This record gives sequence, structure tokens and C-alpha cells, in this order.
Amino acid sequence: MLKISGMLGLILFGLATSGAINAEAFDAVNNPARSLADRERDKTSKPNAVLNFIGLKSGMRVLDLFSGGGYYSEILSYALSPDGQVISHTNAVYEGMTGEEAAVRFNDNRLPNVRRITTEINDLMLEEASLDVVLMALVYHDVYFAADYWPQVDRDNFFRQIRGSLKSGGVLVVIDHSAMADTGISAAQSLHRIDEVFAKRDIESAGFVFDGASEVLRNVEDTRTLSVFDEAIRRKTDRFVYRFIKP
Repeated sequence: MLKISGMLGLILFGLATSGAINAEAFDAVNNPARSLADRERDKTSKPNAVLNFIGLKSGMRVLDLFSGGGYYSEILSYALSPDGQVISHTNAVYEGMTGEEAAVRFNDNRLPNVRRITTEINDLMLEEASLDVVLMALVYHDVYFAADYWPQVDRDNFFRQIRGSLKSGGVLVVIDHSAMADTGISAAQSLHRIDEVFAKRDIESAGFVFDGASEVLRNVEDTRTLSVFDEAIRRKTDRFVYRFIKP
């Protein structure tokens, strides 16, 4: 763990007592092994606050679902080590887009407490009641996305799998790009966004109990009318962060 002293220590202590930061998150995000590219992404992804909101504890078993290049998987690895485990999940489509980044990140057992798996969304092959946390970072809207390269998702089956994989009291954290109000799932197709009010009701109806929201990734300047891949808003979208509990 990093040693913190002086005025910085007092500042961080105050943040910790207010719930804004904890030592595990601070140490994970500031691990010197992290790449410059990841540190640049931190400016808009704010992983310190996100990890604190998740409520991680040493020894947990966490699934990073559709983890892409593994940005969160690496941070989680540092936050949970040495006793915890991260399952860094991908599928054929994501592997095609981000596999090279992931290969570098996980090369030569660089993150020994991370297990990389490749399964498809309708058959995730998750062990029953094995997980403390499932993180869905910017992928929930894909449950309602359809394309010739993306399988039609059985929504009920998907949530049965996630719910079944979590232990009783386990946590589901969903981060996604916010769509305009009252648009339901319609923006998932063209903008890769989703209506956050719909999302909360949808996930609750799948058997989860809403346990709080964080405003840390909000951007009031985002009109929510642009695709998340538009360079004018890329990595700066208005994002909701929800936490749910499996009862």
C-alpha cells in the first residue's frame, strides 16, 4: 500500500471519511504498473470514485462483463489482490475490437489474479452463486442492441444468468451512457445509449434491489443526442452509475 503523509494524507483521510475515496481504490488507481493510456482515460472514467462506489473488499470475486481491452479488469486486479479474483469476460465481437489491447495487458500472466474468459451473451457459462460483484461498464445497452454481427439477446435469460452467478447479497454495478428521457431502449440501436429511468425499472424487474446511484460521471453539457462514438462527445458522455443488490 502506498504511504501517504502530510497535508495529502489529511486531505485523503477527509475524503475517505466522507465516502469519496478509500485506500484500496487509491492504491489500485495509482499503481505504477498502469499504462499512460489508462491514466489518461482516468480523467473521464474516474475509476477511483467508481471503485469506491462499488464497495470492493479484499478477497472478493468480481466479474468484469464484456471487459473490452481490460481497463477496469486491471484496476480491479490491484484493488482485490492478493486474495481476490477478477474474471475478465469477453466474446467474439469484443475480442475482434479490443483483443490486441487485452493481449498486451494480460501477456505473460502480468495480472495473476485475473482469469480471462470468452463466452457469448446467451450462454455466459458462469458458476452458480460464485460472484460477489458483477460490473457492467458501458455494456448494459447492448442487451437491447441488434445487428447482423451481434446476436439477438434473450433478455430474461441474460438476467437469470447474472442473478444466478451472484451470491446472496452480491452487487451488480451498471454504468452506461444516458439517453434522452422517455426514450426507453430506442437509443441503444443508433446512439449506443439507454434511458436511465427505464434501466432502473428494467433491472429491478429482473429481481434486483436498487441500492444507490453515483453522480460522478455526469456531464450536463452532453445533449444525449449524439452517438457515443462521435468525437465531439467520446469518453465525455453523461453516464449513470447504478448499484443493485441480489436479495
